Amino acid sequence: MDEAVQSLGGGFTYEDYCRLQDSRRYELIGGELYLVPSPSVPHQHVSLRLSWRLAEHVEKHDLGIVLSAPIDVFLTLHDVVQPDILFISRERSDIITEANIQGAPDMMVEILSPATSLRDRTVKKDLYARHGVKEMWIIHPLAQTLEIYRAEPAGLTKAAFYSRRTGQPVSSPLLPGLALDLNDIF
Repeated sequence: MDEAVQSLGGGFTYEDYCRLQDSRRYELIGGELYLVPSPSVPHQHVSLRLSWRLAEHVEKHDLGIVLSAPIDVFLTLHDVVQPDILFISRERSDIITEANIQGAPDMMVEILSPATSLRDRTVKKDLYARHGVKEMWIIHPLAQTLEIYRAEPAGLTKAAFYSRRTGQPVSSPLLPGLALDLNDIF
């Protein structure tokens, strides 16, 4: 589906978002409401396997919490997103409420799909940078790659690129001791 077709219009607030009466997934970015299509099988496979491994590492080292979509991340009255996976450090657990996440998680993970790839790489990356996300992972399930963007004064800047073909384990300063084998993800 074309990116422009997904937008359902502008001028929406979090209150409008909460009044939606259907079970479809939406995101609110800059007051514009976007329908988020159901993930593909490769997307779901990667999401499940990565969530499980990240959660296992985070729990073992008492680092915080890992959550998976659907979960609302409330950034402003006009910006509510549902990243595929997120990590919140133990020190910042006060942003977790029963209903949603109130503020930027430490790390957001977006798994690319044809319908959301452009928005994930541009609009959402910029939004995450503005709100203080420390790290963003972008995963391409078909190419079997993982890109890490880290917070810099200029925004989220590409800091690392991993490919299943190279076999290099994924690491992150946010997750001390992590040595993630992409063969376990793809």
